[in-house]
Amino acid sequence: MTIHKEGYKTIAIAAIVFAVINLSSFYFISFSAPLISWVIFIVTFLLMAFIISFFRIPKRTLTIDNGKVISPCDGKVVVIEETYDPEYFREKRLQISIFMSPANVHVNRNAVSGEVVYSQYHKGKYLVAWHPKSSTENERHTVVIRQNDVEVGIKQIAGAVAKRIVNYLKVGEQVEQAAEMGFIKFGSRVDLLLPVGTHVNVELNQVVRGGITIIATL
Repeated sequence: MTIHKEGYKTIAIAAIVFAVINLSSFYFISFSAPLISWVIFIVTFLLMAFIISFFRIPKRTLTIDNGKVISPCDGKVVVIEETYDPEYFREKRLQISIFMSPANVHVNRNAVSGEVVYSQYHKGKYLVAWHPKSSTENERHTVVIRQNDVEVGIKQIAGAVAKRIVNYLKVGEQVEQAAEMGFIKFGSRVDLLLPVGTHVNVELNQVVRGGITIIATL
């Protein structure tokens, strides 16, 4: 397991806060109230461990299959439905949404290989990630990757807690399936926009793993 580069600054700040709080506790509280000092240490240590684990990149054997759409993130499938996309496709698409809790791995990966034909960031609201309007009204970054004649949309969506989306893809770039696409901090969701009629390999409420689980067959 390694730590994602997006976490370096956050972890450094958390470490400084952890050190200041516990040094202060040691000098001002530990002698008069050692139990309280220990509670402070345990709570801050657990918070520190959680922040470090949030930015983890576990070692995995990734799925590479040009005929498949793999999961762009860890999480749970919360939506499988046809919807109209007003942003890029301007037609009905099959939407598959994956909700990421703060405990999930938050690296986002390319669902397919191909050419990036669209990459656009949008400012927006911070509705809870499972809200029906979060796909169109929340802060988000939409990417479309073209593989042969098929275009796959991937939409990173911020939630009520997640307020920073990172996306590394540029229009015209050739990308590989399962390679890093970006990162969302502290919980959110990712939508896949596929051609209507695409065969779906997952079910509602199924837990999926980024770069591994096959979501659909093109």
